[in-house]
Amino acid sequence: MTTSDAALAAELATAAGELLLRVRGRHFADAAARKAAGDAESHRFLLERLRTARPEDAVLSEEGVDDRARLATDRVWIVDPLDGTREFAEPDRRDWAVHVALWQAGDLVAGAVALPAEGRTPSTAEPVTLPARRPGPLRLAVSRSRPPALVQELAVRLDAELVPMGSAGVKAVSVLDGATDAYVHGGGQYEWDSAAPVAVARAAGLHTSRLDGAPLRYNQPDPHLPDLVVCRPELADQLLAAIAQLPVR
Repeated sequence: MTTSDAALAAELATAAGELLLRVRGRHFADAAARKAAGDAESHRFLLERLRTARPEDAVLSEEGVDDRARLATDRVWIVDPLDGTREFAEPDRRDWAVHVALWQAGDLVAGAVALPAEGRTPSTAEPVTLPARRPGPLRLAVSRSRPPALVQELAVRLDAELVPMGSAGVKAVSVLDGATDAYVHGGGQYEWDSAAPVAVARAAGLHTSRLDGAPLRYNQPDPHLPDLVVCRPELADQLLAAIAQLPVR
């Protein structure tokens, strides 16, 4: 029996996360060595497993060479073997992830975001049920190390609370969990940063778009995809209107 694409994405992200937990537990000379080992070993694992399970499909990975032949194919796996390397290298941090997504014939069709330190993998195989919004001010997930000026301006305009955390996948899942209301990013990302989080978010009914409301497009010649909005659907119009008025975009 052939494993479905959604189930395969969840299986591979989970298994890569388990591998990374073992890597994380080894002794390294410094944080840089731990990060490098995590990136390399997870990438190698995912590439080998995808070659076995889906040998005809292309792969776009943060840690691999971009084979432009992907542009002529109908199926491309977009993976980030270790999202949140800074957090991965800090033993007490849990906010790092593994992203595995599948683009097919123009759109994302499957995805999974493994949160290995939390022992769970939200995926399109079993879409998350969005909880009711908590009362209080809007909460925006933001990078703990490089908070974009745009999001800081947005928080002021909306009288919102900034909630710092690591991985892009963790930020998107925080909206799914109800821990935050939105994840807004501007200033630099790539397709592998957002593909799996966006696939999982869409499956749960969240709004996903560029900052100007345009669709997020994947498997493009240039994989640079610098900005995105992931938010509760009832907040999309309010957020996009506020973003459109920002002086920094």
